[in-house]
Amino acid sequence: MSSTPDPVPRPLDHLTECGADSDPALVLRGETLSWDDLRSRIARMAAWLIAQGPQKGARVATWAAKGELTCLMPLATARAGLVHVPINPLLKCAQVRHILNDCSASLLIANAGRLGSLGEGDVPFACTIADEKEVLEELADFSASLNLSSFDTNDLAAILYTSGSTGRPKGVMLSHANLWLGAVSVAHYLGMYSDDVTLAVLPLSFDYGQNQLLSTWYAGGSVVPLDYLTPRDVIKACARHGITTLAAVPPLWVQLTEQDWPADAKANLRRMTNSGGALTQGLVRDLTQMCPEARLFPMYGLTEAFRSTYLDPAMVDSHPASMGTAIPFAEILVVDEAGQIATEGELVHCGPLVAQGYWQDATRTAERFKPAPAASSYRGMAVWSGDNVRRDEDGLLYFIGRDDAMIKSAGNRISPQEIESAAIATGEAEEAVAFGVADERLGHAIHLVVRGTRDDDALRSGLRSELPNFMQPGLIKWVDAMPVNPNGKIDRARLQQEAI
Repeated sequence: MSSTPDPVPRPLDHLTECGADSDPALVLRGETLSWDDLRSRIARMAAWLIAQGPQKGARVATWAAKGELTCLMPLATARAGLVHVPINPLLKCAQVRHILNDCSASLLIANAGRLGSLGEGDVPFACTIADEKEVLEELADFSASLNLSSFDTNDLAAILYTSGSTGRPKGVMLSHANLWLGAVSVAHYLGMYSDDVTLAVLPLSFDYGQNQLLSTWYAGGSVVPLDYLTPRDVIKACARHGITTLAAVPPLWVQLTEQDWPADAKANLRRMTNSGGALTQGLVRDLTQMCPEARLFPMYGLTEAFRSTYLDPAMVDSHPASMGTAIPFAEILVVDEAGQIATEGELVHCGPLVAQGYWQDATRTAERFKPAPAASSYRGMAVWSGDNVRRDEDGLLYFIGRDDAMIKSAGNRISPQEIESAAIATGEAEEAVAFGVADERLGHAIHLVVRGTRDDDALRSGLRSELPNFMQPGLIKWVDAMPVNPNGKIDRARLQQEAI
């Protein structure tokens, strides 16, 4: 792979041309797809989608575990001129209902169990539902000769839903160019090649998880998707498939460092990549001791601009707390309150990786997507991250803190308001405040303060029925009255400080 990545984007489905015909591209549970198989299956899947009759730009949602459907759909929808909306399989009906209705999905594909869990009003009136198994069986009836697409690379290719600090998940709009250049950028700075094998353990509904596929395929390598139950499953898969690239979030890394790694599990491992939360110095030490031959890449990113920075593995030991520097195709500026370049201030991401905003949400788009600072060489729109950072004399960036109240637990970005709304909806809470408290294993442990019935079991039961496991509070504290600030609002800062 060349030292300078090609900055010219192509339609996303052109990634199918990156590998050699007979080489493996996707290792599924029951079969391995070669690159020739991959091209054929994607063409058939795109032809099936077109036959369903959606208009160009219609949204196609998938709600399923990792497998052929969820791995191929990002490229199949791109070829068909449609927009993919991957839904985290851990989400429950309330979140799925919001996503489907918010994006006005024309088609939902899921397994029979998930489809059976949906109730009246969960699926938009005009949305067709299809069983995952039946769709895959029908593909044999469709032609594999559908040509590569020639869509404008600025056309919308995907909507990835991510939680905000307030309100329900919002859809980040990503173009073909966003996703293509993200794949090119990561493949280059990780130094990936056609003999690389990536273990895809992260959810494909996340930008970081989806890039496991796209960057590996850009390099011509192969992907092994895995829905794991325990960290031992990850280690066994590394040994079984000769994994060279492993991406994870800090909580999983903590669990992996607590396990014994057989020699064959790490024999082929070339690189470990981290995002979704900062690595502690202790975890950096444990990871380098666990797999001393693998290069460790700490990374920082946000869905609104995909990835922003990475730290060169050669600098991890000497600068373990640093976020590093900008990835290819990203311009990272540090801006003070006056909009001037500073050594400490808000991180602003400029360049072609910046998303197109939030789906049908002009208000929240205007809050995060603003004109780039005058010092930007890219100009145009930039993502103002809300994260405060510091740049040292060597140009390395360091994270200081967030402006919003986002909870980041076990690699998931969680809206406090979504937890609070679910608590009140149970009927057990009159008022609720959720926040994160620093936790070595999770990044943030979720704390919930409530005023209400004091029936802990009933509240937890209600929350389990409405929220996925990663959104369940670790601690629930009942109070007789919520503290208020001078403006009469609940004093969240006081509650969080008391918890700390």
